[in-house]
Formats: sequence, C-alpha cells, structure tokens
Amino acid sequence: MSADLQKLNLALRDFAQARDWAQFHSPKNLACALSVEAAELLEHFQWLTDAQSQQLSTQKKELVEQEAADVLLYLLQLCDKLDIDLMAAAQAKLLVNAEKYPVHQARGNSKKYNER
Repeated sequence: MSADLQKLNLALRDFAQARDWAQFHSPKNLACALSVEAAELLEHFQWLTDAQSQQLSTQKKELVEQEAADVLLYLLQLCDKLDIDLMAAAQAKLLVNAEKYPVHQARGNSKKYNER
C-alpha cells in the first residue's frame, strides 16, 4: 500500500477508535455503508445528460467530491478489516482486465468480454 494510503488508513483507525466505532465496523456493515455512499454519489448524476455530467457546477462538484471521499474511506476501512492490500489488489485486477480486454478486441467497443 502506498505511504499516503497507509497514513489515511491509520487516521481512519484512530478516528473510529476514538469514537468506539470498531464494534460497528464489521466487513458486512462496511460493505453496506460503502454501497450506500456509492448510491449517494450516483444520486448527483441522476437525470443528467452525459454532457451535463461532464460540466458540473462548482457546488455540485464539491458535493460529488465529498461522496467520492466517503466511498474511498469506507472501501479503505473494509480492506483494512479484511487485510486486503488495496493497491496490490487493484494492480492485479488491472492485469486480469488486460487479459479479458485485449486492445485489439476492446478498442472502441463497450461490450463485455463474454459478449464479443
């Protein structure tokens, strides 16, 4: 895990410990909270056109930023509870995706790998 993520992870642990919240932070509860926060992120884009979603107002962008941060924080806490190195997992997944979606087949194509 990168040094920045490690520092953030430690800050999250301290934050939860100071509030005695570890008792509520089971992997199931953290996954549920992550899903809720992801839905709250999505809510800011509901009913927008693609073009509108790319040109958010400053106020809307700040709200999206806050929800994106919530998603990251819950994901980090979940990975911490399950002893998952998020950076290593992401790098490994990128390699898997490269195999599933070779450039010559996937370039400009939005179909899932098993639909080609």
